[in-house]
Amino acid sequence: MPKDLERDLGLVAVIAISMGAMIGSGIFILPGLAMAEAGPSVILAFLIAGILVIPAALAISELGTAMPEAGGDYVFIERGMGPAVGTIAGIGTWLTLLFKGALALVGGMFYLELLIWLPNLTAAALTLAAILIGVNLVGVKQTGGLQSIMVVVMVSILVVFIALTITQVDGSAYQSFFAEGYDGIVSAIALVIVSYAGVTKVASVAEEIKNPGRNLPLGLLLSLFITGLLYVLIVYVLVGIVDAETLTGTEIPMAVAVDPLFGFVGIAIISLAAILALLSTANAGILTASRYPLAMSRDDLLPERFEYVHPRFRTPVTSILVTGGVMLFIIATLPVEDIAKMASAFQITVYTLVCVALIAFRESELEWYDPEFVMPGYPWIPLFGVVSGVFIITQMDLLPLVGAVGIMIFGTLWYFYYVRDAIDREGLAVDAVRREAGRQYLQETETKLGESDGKEVLIALRRDVGRLEENRLLQVAAPIAQARDSRLRVVRFDEVPDQYPLEYATEQSTADIEFEERTGELVRDLDVTVEVGEIVSHDTKQAVINYAERYDVDLLLTRSDPVSRLRTLFGRDSDWILEHAPCDVVFVQSGKLDAVEEIAIVTDRSPFNDPLKVELGDAIASVAEARLRFIFTVSSSAPDSTIQTIQDYHNELDNQCTVAVDGTVVRSDDDIGVLSMELESADIVMLSTETHRLLPDLLFTPATDRIVTRLEQPVLLVHSKKSRRTTFLEPLVEKLLFRK
Repeated sequence: MPKDLERDLGLVAVIAISMGAMIGSGIFILPGLAMAEAGPSVILAFLIAGILVIPAALAISELGTAMPEAGGDYVFIERGMGPAVGTIAGIGTWLTLLFKGALALVGGMFYLELLIWLPNLTAAALTLAAILIGVNLVGVKQTGGLQSIMVVVMVSILVVFIALTITQVDGSAYQSFFAEGYDGIVSAIALVIVSYAGVTKVASVAEEIKNPGRNLPLGLLLSLFITGLLYVLIVYVLVGIVDAETLTGTEIPMAVAVDPLFGFVGIAIISLAAILALLSTANAGILTASRYPLAMSRDDLLPERFEYVHPRFRTPVTSILVTGGVMLFIIATLPVEDIAKMASAFQITVYTLVCVALIAFRESELEWYDPEFVMPGYPWIPLFGVVSGVFIITQMDLLPLVGAVGIMIFGTLWYFYYVRDAIDREGLAVDAVRREAGRQYLQETETKLGESDGKEVLIALRRDVGRLEENRLLQVAAPIAQARDSRLRVVRFDEVPDQYPLEYATEQSTADIEFEERTGELVRDLDVTVEVGEIVSHDTKQAVINYAERYDVDLLLTRSDPVSRLRTLFGRDSDWILEHAPCDVVFVQSGKLDAVEEIAIVTDRSPFNDPLKVELGDAIASVAEARLRFIFTVSSSAPDSTIQTIQDYHNELDNQCTVAVDGTVVRSDDDIGVLSMELESADIVMLSTETHRLLPDLLFTPATDRIVTRLEQPVLLVHSKKSRRTTFLEPLVEKLLFRK
């Protein structure tokens, strides 16, 4: 059974990834260095650089929707122009990301030095680089939510900076706007174009984007427009409020801008923002760059050892170590300005090749080439991208020019020395057969899983699920599916680190085969239609929700997160699922379960959760020939009228049941203790659950959590979709930002 890849990145995630990779060196480091090249016309240089990136962004949008694969622009160029040029593109993209990451680390140290004493900036950058390499080796997860929050915070800080300073600009600062002439502007463009390198970073995860025909081009263009506007406005302010001599050549332009206006407080805020942005850029550089040697090795352009994946951390160890080693060398040997120029040279080279690759695909008229998004203005826009890219490269200084030409020479020599004898393909023609076969495979996989044609119950299993836990979930879910006349889907969700491309994680392992055989045995005797599948993604909780939406799931059952304040502080997957699930949810807390004779349902007079608990409990009890017991707690001083009201309520719930039911009203001022003792005799316990609220639940553990930790038997935490807490703005926000 093949695994499905999960597309879990929406429009907001695309914008966040792209902007998160761009907002960094372009704002916090390069304005002062570019000012030395162009003078006040550095404003125009940032604007023109953004315009020059548009052809590559549009080309990658089209190619990404036609070939959504890990590797991004390298894959497009290799497929379109063959392995010789693909080798050059792969090395060029890899070096671009390395130089951009190195630039961010070195630049970040200038800001860190404003806050703490550093004996040596280079040594500090090398230390942080080594830490980030270690983080990527063990596969510490980057979350799209955190990335989005960081981008929002960063943009907010920059917007506030613009709003507070734009009225302070001195118009006389722009009088000698073209003092450095045409050559100065071109040199500045060549330097700052690396500021926009992140706009195409999302192409390396194109396979994970939902509705790529809309979200990929729209996300890239929106992120490019927003970031370009921020760049132009910020540089405009910097030129207008900072003395030209002070701004020219400085590595901390934002700090020198806020110093006279806001003093040390302003410097501290800007420095912290710069450090966070630049460290994020550096880490993303290592993460994304390490995918390229892996992808090239899979395509036989590099030795097989680059494919090695650590069995525990599931990260491409060799690729990360080589990537990190080269970044350390760059940091140790080159000054910040040369790092920026080299990054721009490699980036322009790759952008130019991407535009050429698009033309190659269009002119080849291949049957399988069917992008969801088509670049407008063909062929003039990609031709403009090619001509402008070649022109900018020829105007660069000697070092970056030698670097750009050097990777072409090295890539060509490597092709003749190693690649040519290792592979047998010539770009478009040979690859067409493979791509068509891949499309058929995906169609067959989708057909096998089947589209929704009725009610659906989903058991979402995690990779580390054992036989006992899976059997518990099946014991609970099968009677419910039978009572609802629903199909039961048993799906294992396999999460791999961000450092490892999804398309390489679809190969079956021994554990996968064991899961299939075990599940087949467990469901063989169930009197319900069962389908088994596996999904691989970078974010399990998002993949579960996507799956539930795709197949119109009515009820989701999955394992409950362990109770802890630490999980509440950093966010529980279960809370996120409750907030986003399109269906009712049941979290199962595993425990000892032999014969089922009594199912205890703790009622709370919830108009939605109680009826759902009764329905599910009655379904399980009818198959197990068990009885139900309703339990409600009141204070010891509660009047008899309250007791009678609860008993009447239990009688109403009893009318929904097909099995024997008992009702108990417990008087006690120690609700948790007494209730826990009342529940000890039950074989299964059912409680309502809601999302955890950060501050209250950090200070006071919710009653449900305290009960769960005292019980040894299985506990079902039930949440009706109808009981989900929402605000009146939420539907509008979701429609505008999270539309598929």
